[in-house]
Amino acid sequence: MVSDMLCHWRYVLDNIIAPVKSVSCYTATHLKQRWDESGSPYVATADDAAYAMFELEGDIFAQISSSWCTRVYRDDLVVFQVDGTEGSAIAGLHRCICQSHATTPKAVWNPDEASQTDYYKQWVEVPDNAAFDNGFKVQWEQFIRHVVEDTPWHYSFMEGAKGVQLAELGYQSAQEKRWLDVPVLEDK
Repeated sequence: MVSDMLCHWRYVLDNIIAPVKSVSCYTATHLKQRWDESGSPYVATADDAAYAMFELEGDIFAQISSSWCTRVYRDDLVVFQVDGTEGSAIAGLHRCICQSHATTPKAVWNPDEASQTDYYKQWVEVPDNAAFDNGFKVQWEQFIRHVVEDTPWHYSFMEGAKGVQLAELGYQSAQEKRWLDVPVLEDK
């Protein structure tokens, strides 16, 4: 899971929120036995879950859990929740909702009674201001234009190396059970 997902979280965090400065990661193999293509069982040796914290530039922290064992009980297959001092936003693959600090009601917690508050109604959907094409298709088209027409290409070898770097640091952090700084890679 670390090799599969931390590479992706690197460019998501770097490009949407802020550059990653350090990482703390815990890995697990929740499914100890798996089955191959012929239906034969085997002992699993690969992690199927990664629970990571990232410190980003600007004193920002991100927590991302990635697991092949998660059952979806949310609005979309993948959901990102960003909480800040001025509000929160939850973005899935096809929609985004938000709640500003000014419109956040005071939550009252009483462990003896079930809450009668409908927290979902307190959020506002962010309106679409454009129709977006399939992201994978768009990126392939950009790459083809880059190769054929020599247009700029943002997703360089160095960007890929940053993803691999974060995955390697994630594994090291999990093994050593500590935070690790993410050194700046320089394109030479």
